[in-house]
Amino acid sequence: MPRLAVYALIVCVLSVAAAVVSFVQGSWLGIVWVLLAGLSSNMTWYYVKRGRAAQAQKR
Repeated sequence: MPRLAVYALIVCVLSVAAAVVSFVQGSWLGIVWVLLAGLSSNMTWYYVKRGRAAQAQKR
């Protein structure tokens, strides 16, 4: 897995955790965390697919 995909996955997991904590505390700021989780999830898939395509090109 490419390094950028790993970093994006970490950001995704942390933002989901922050969203849960925010909503449990009753704050609507959790919506921002959910949006960040969605963005970082898409980035993770993009970098994974890009890494696989680069590996396929090398073969």
